Amino acid sequence: MYSRILVPLDGSATARLALDHAARLAGMSGATVVLLHVVEEMKHGLGFERPVIYIQEVRPQILAAGQALLDEAATELRRNGTQVETIRLESKGERVSELIAQQAEASRCDLVVLGTHGRRGVDRLLLGSDAEQVARIAPVPVMLVRGQQPSPPAATATT
Repeated sequence: MYSRILVPLDGSATARLALDHAARLAGMSGATVVLLHVVEEMKHGLGFERPVIYIQEVRPQILAAGQALLDEAATELRRNGTQVETIRLESKGERVSELIAQQAEASRCDLVVLGTHGRRGVDRLLLGSDAEQVARIAPVPVMLVRGQQPSPPAATATT
């Protein structure tokens, strides 16, 4: 079935759902789960801090937070007997989707399990979809795990 499953993590609820799916797949197939966190430096700098402040204070904090996210997920998977590898990358301005696809190949993964927010309409147009882009360009199959959608209100009977 699968021997190496790449799971990009960003700390979101949808990434958590993707991790849960990947853990179940790994349990069934004995696969190694490769956890990936991409630090998008441009998202964290305000542009007002001096470069020395960014380098000495901001950057180490975002790198540590990314590593903590990976370590927490890895510990949980290992506790359940899953083989785990962790990778932390810095985007340096590259698209996250491209880095994920490249890492799938570099890590010799045969599946990517990725959370998607399921944006539609204007939100999708403005924010884009990294998950959709990964599905297009990845060299291996991609499983998109959609976040929990709120349940529609129950219909009420009127008398």
